[in-house]
Formats: sequence, C-alpha cells, structure tokens
Amino acid sequence: MVKLEPTAQAGEGRSAIPAAMEAFQGLADLWQLSTEDQLLLLGSPGRSTFFKWKKDGGSLPRDTVERVSHLLAIHKALEILLPDTRAADGWIRRPNAQFNGQSALDVMRGGQVMDIYRVRQYVDAQRGG
Repeated sequence: MVKLEPTAQAGEGRSAIPAAMEAFQGLADLWQLSTEDQLLLLGSPGRSTFFKWKKDGGSLPRDTVERVSHLLAIHKALEILLPDTRAADGWIRRPNAQFNGQSALDVMRGGQVMDIYRVRQYVDAQRGG
C-alpha cells in the first residue's frame, strides 16, 4: 500500500518539503490521473513548475497544499467507505447521481478548490463525518 499522508509541516502558507507532492504522486498513481488531470487538481501551475515539484519538491503555494489535503481526505474517506482498494480507487471515475451523472473526477476537473471540496463534502457525509 502506498503511504499517502504527508509528514511535512506547512508554514507561512508554503510548504518547503516535498512530502505533499510525494503524497499527491502516490494518489495520482492510484487514481491513474493523467498529467493534465494532475495539473488541474493542483490548481493549474505551469508545466515546468509542476515537473519541478515532482522532481525536487520545492515551495508549494497554500492553495496547492489545501488542494492536496482535500484530495488525501477524499482518498481516506473512500478507503473507509469502500474497503476494497480497487472499488475505492475506481469510485472517482464512476458516474454519480449526486453530481448529476458526472463522476467525482469530472467535478474536480472544474479546477477550483470548491470543486474538490464539493467531492470531499459528499464523501465525508457518506462516511458520517
């Protein structure tokens, strides 16, 4: 199992430790996200910035850290709701009546933090949180 929880402490609105990106990369692999999807979910950083983050970590903006935090929370909630790993990881691609037939990934592709948060609220509510 891939360890997805970052161990870095964020301060001053930026994270200088690559733990958040390491956790995100593990999640991106589990969810089989394309580079374009990864860019959207991280807030559309420049491609060169994104690849630098992947390689070296670096200083992540507060917005990006918040996005990663919500994505990791979604993943954790899905692991609780759907103990079968394949079902949990595949859920984000399945159509969902709550999202007017769109998948959770389609909703999150909207690119705004609120799009990701909307999915998080839904899975948290299903979990009873």
